[in-house]
Amino acid sequence: MNKTWDAVIIGGDAAGLFCAGGAGQLGKRVLVVDHAPVLGEKIRISGGGRCNFTNLHSGPANFLSLNPHFVKSALARYPSSEFIKLVKAYEHFVSREAQGQLFCDDSAKQIIDMLFAECTKGNVTIRNPVSVESITQEGDLWLVQTNRGLEKTRSVVMATGGLPVPAIGATAYSLDIAKQFGLQVVDPRPALVPLSFTADTFGNLNELAGLSVPVQIGSGAKGQRYGVGHFYEDLLLTHKGLSGPAVLQASSLLGGG
Repeated sequence: MNKTWDAVIIGGDAAGLFCAGGAGQLGKRVLVVDHAPVLGEKIRISGGGRCNFTNLHSGPANFLSLNPHFVKSALARYPSSEFIKLVKAYEHFVSREAQGQLFCDDSAKQIIDMLFAECTKGNVTIRNPVSVESITQEGDLWLVQTNRGLEKTRSVVMATGGLPVPAIGATAYSLDIAKQFGLQVVDPRPALVPLSFTADTFGNLNELAGLSVPVQIGSGAKGQRYGVGHFYEDLLLTHKGLSGPAVLQASSLLGGG
């Protein structure tokens, strides 16, 4: 008979591993399952391979949420300064860049290794690649059926992430499970994405690709100078359009903010 876990966490990237390590170190029996053969791929590609893991000025005003009180509560319980302390405890040198952005001085692998080490401290069990076939309830327990067998748990944490990078396994599975159990789901829309153009509308950018310049950028309705928000960040010209922190930030406000 399978043991009963305190928590089964579905998703073994940044959120899932961080949650698992914390819960495990509180004495909980934790299992992490993920369908990917290699964990931490979303971390590996973030920040140009150096993982922009937080910002010195991170606060409630920097987050878009239908429930701003949740953001305030979450950041009060675990501010960015706490994560910075954790990174420094592993003797990783933190590289600070413009606008308070913090990166690994070496590579994103430092953050991946740190999260795995935190899971090891909490005696967390990690299994991958494992596919979750169904999630159901039986009394006070959750039954997680995987392609490797049935797991019983007191809690399920969905940490599969969003939809932006399907090439490395991103799916809408968490949203589907939320709908299965009657939770209200806000339709997702693109955010933190670059702007792409065709050659006809923006010309040939090859000669300018790679050029980065500081700009003030905003987004909003036609006729509004800066719309619902504006940012002072770097803009990056690419072969296909515009990217960089400025464009990624502004993209979050397109379509209503």
